[in-house]
Amino acid sequence: MASINKFLSLDRTLYDYVVEHGHNADPLLRELAEETAKLGSLSSMQIAPEQGTMMGLLARAIGARSAIEVGTFTGYSSICVARALPENGRMLCLDVSEQWTAIARRYWERAGLIGKITLKLGPAAETLRAMPASETFDFAFIDADKENYRLYYEEILKRTRRDGLVLVDNVLWNGQVVNESDQTSSTRAIREFNDFVVNDERVEAVLVPVADGLTIARKK
Repeated sequence: MASINKFLSLDRTLYDYVVEHGHNADPLLRELAEETAKLGSLSSMQIAPEQGTMMGLLARAIGARSAIEVGTFTGYSSICVARALPENGRMLCLDVSEQWTAIARRYWERAGLIGKITLKLGPAAETLRAMPASETFDFAFIDADKENYRLYYEEILKRTRRDGLVLVDNVLWNGQVVNESDQTSSTRAIREFNDFVVNDERVEAVLVPVADGLTIARKK
């Protein structure tokens, strides 16, 4: 049961304080965020700085050596995770856009991560289904088209090692998950995904109200 005493609504001043009091000031990531912001409304697809820091911390904390990401955009999240992997670590990024991932490639090179990251362009569902069952990952991040969240989750979970983590973004969907009048396909898909994960006995999961909502699932 939720406690009415243990949550805060963040206004802009308090949110800025949160960001300023974490290790969220990396110059390269700031430059990438500024370039992404010039894309206009599309820039909202980029994760928040504190989320990126948390993802890197989690990947490093579990000793992740391999990672997969569905939905790369301009590369912010992939840099955060790939930096947390060891020198011989590997990260697979799946996306459909050559235009946006071209920005990511430039920043991967500047971050010295080209040797760690492999980018595969094309529908992620097809790429995942074509992977051999023997290919496994320690850490995963899903941040792509919401209607396919369940599919991505299933394909990735069966390739996640025991005690590995699967993170899923936008699970609060700007608060629309609790707005029953919103029956758009993306909102319904996220609601259904959230309802599924909370009852999925293969994982231990928590939905964290960071940025637009982040589910963290540990494979049992």
